[in-house]
Amino acid sequence: MSITPPSPDRALASREARLACRTGQITGPTANVALGYVQGNLAILPERLAADFLRFCQLNPKPCPIVGISEVGDPRIPALGLDLDIRTDLPRYRVWRDGELVEEPTDIMAHWRKDLVAFVIGCSFSFEEALMADGLGIRHIEQGRNVPMYRTNVPCTAAGPFSGPMVVSMRPFKPRDAIRAIQITTRFPSVHGAPVHFGDPSQIGIADVSKPDYGDAVTINPGEVPVFWACGVTPQSIILQSRPDFAITHAPGAMLVTDRRNTEFAIQ
Repeated sequence: MSITPPSPDRALASREARLACRTGQITGPTANVALGYVQGNLAILPERLAADFLRFCQLNPKPCPIVGISEVGDPRIPALGLDLDIRTDLPRYRVWRDGELVEEPTDIMAHWRKDLVAFVIGCSFSFEEALMADGLGIRHIEQGRNVPMYRTNVPCTAAGPFSGPMVVSMRPFKPRDAIRAIQITTRFPSVHGAPVHFGDPSQIGIADVSKPDYGDAVTINPGEVPVFWACGVTPQSIILQSRPDFAITHAPGAMLVTDRRNTEFAIQ
């Protein structure tokens, strides 16, 4: 199922953005939405798998930096937003059964259970504000597309039943701008931090950078290099390989907007 492309006017505050998702006004990518506020990837699993997944995230902090966890069966995460409801406040979700994607709803009220635990994982959309503030263009925002994301051949450290390859997001820059982007994003380890690779995509198992596994392809101009950051879509790659009987994630690019500020997560 396709998702609605981003609107040109994304200057929303965090609560307004969540309400827009809750009421179906935003159903697609959240890049450039509610600038200044932390966005998060989502993974929801049954309680019996939660400890192993938490351990997986702790062992793989680049792709899976945790910024919030719910209590068992509680759709709220007050530390991320007092009125936040994890069941309705993302633009679009993915429902998985035995590792197979079965549905992409705009809310998960019908799928919520008392044994579920929600994990919110840092998102690279959060550091894009700092890149743009330094004058660096973000190609997927400029072109009105979802960020391109790729499954790699870089293995994550396994934990319990969870194992599989890292997913990365890509933004192209001229070499001098790529160096600056590395310097800036190093200050944001809670939202993936510095890139994991730049240059030749084949070195991390990407056969064709023009064909992302998730999101949309973007233009790479002559003289630019692709720069790859660890991505919070990695749990979806892990679900494909580990095949838990039930899981819910966000649709790639369609994030949870929190009330936390990006500046809270920056290392000065």
